[in-house]
Amino acid sequence: MFSFFKKKKPEAETSVQAESAAAAPAAEAPAEAPAQPGFLRRLFGASDDTFVPAPETAGQAPEPEEPAAREAEVPDPVATKIAEEAAVLSNAYEGQLFPETAERPGSELEKKKSWMARLKAGLSKTSNNLSLLFVGARIDEDLYEELESALLMSDAGMDATQYLLDNLRRKVKEEKLLDAAAVKAALKSLLVDMLRPLEKPLELGRHEPLVMMIAGVNGAGKTTTIGKLAKHMQRFEQSVLLAAGDTFRAAAREQLMVWGQRNNVTVISQASGDPAAVAFDAVQSGRARGVDVVMVDTAGRLPTQLHLMEELKKIKRVIGKGMESAPHEVLLVIDGNTGQNALAQVKAFDDALQLTGLVITKLDGTAKGGILAAIARTRPVPVYFIGVGEKLEDLQPFSADEFAEALLG
Repeated sequence: MFSFFKKKKPEAETSVQAESAAAAPAAEAPAEAPAQPGFLRRLFGASDDTFVPAPETAGQAPEPEEPAAREAEVPDPVATKIAEEAAVLSNAYEGQLFPETAERPGSELEKKKSWMARLKAGLSKTSNNLSLLFVGARIDEDLYEELESALLMSDAGMDATQYLLDNLRRKVKEEKLLDAAAVKAALKSLLVDMLRPLEKPLELGRHEPLVMMIAGVNGAGKTTTIGKLAKHMQRFEQSVLLAAGDTFRAAAREQLMVWGQRNNVTVISQASGDPAAVAFDAVQSGRARGVDVVMVDTAGRLPTQLHLMEELKKIKRVIGKGMESAPHEVLLVIDGNTGQNALAQVKAFDDALQLTGLVITKLDGTAKGGILAAIARTRPVPVYFIGVGEKLEDLQPFSADEFAEALLG
């Protein structure tokens, strides 16, 4: 740690030293760095006394007078470097180098831009097809036919596609839009309005504990999503308990326990047991421990496997016996690459469990994204989160504006 202030001279300084100092040519004193504000104390954890200049002592020898003529000062490079670094630290701390509008490393603005870049990359397959249609395009019937084909290929479905095109035609006619860019902006506005009912935040703290049941088909990413959700909730100071209710898939229990270790979260499991019993034990344990959130993993199953769907209903009933009104959230995890089959999953699981929310995963380059428009038109279950990759930050709350921007730019 460098000190930027003049040190106190010893009181025992003799008159001989003073006389010799006055007689001899004055040695050039090193440039004194200015007193630094309290930011140094806060940055380095030192006390105020460390950086307060020492008071003058009574009887201290006076400073020698500088000669009338002296050579030009040669700045000490070390002292200059220290002063420059101190100034940079001071400005950085006070926000002079990084005003609120600047993109600080790790700032919310930078994180948002990073997320939008990943989302656009994940939806680039559909985005490129739609954007190219408006490059130098004429507003005629050919454009509408090409838009219809592009929307259908994006998994938007016939109902959503027809709804968007009918309203786009009306909007173009009413507002007399003649420019391709204006028509593209109109389509984006219509898409946002369609997706808006899916935009709903996951509310925490409504129950103690908040019991969440997670369902989905095989390979949709349920267990990984649970780990990411646990980390997301911990950021909001929520304590989490996990239940390894997937007792069928090999190593599913071990996979969830690994996520529990990563997030420092307790996992309730049984080596070989009934998934409903595991869910019941987890709810009882969560209530006894006073945790904020209990998440119950379940085995993957196809909606056509009726006996497994009945078992899923049983798990929900048993959770309700462990705590009245539970489960408070029933989430379905959907692979974003499954196309129109995802809509069939939403319908089947919603009919069986009365879903409260969706998590769309794997929107990472091959997904088409239009399935959200189909869901919004046919079965508007709220989409709590969408994911574009395996990292924790790749799972973010769904925003209709961001999604439309990623699709249409």
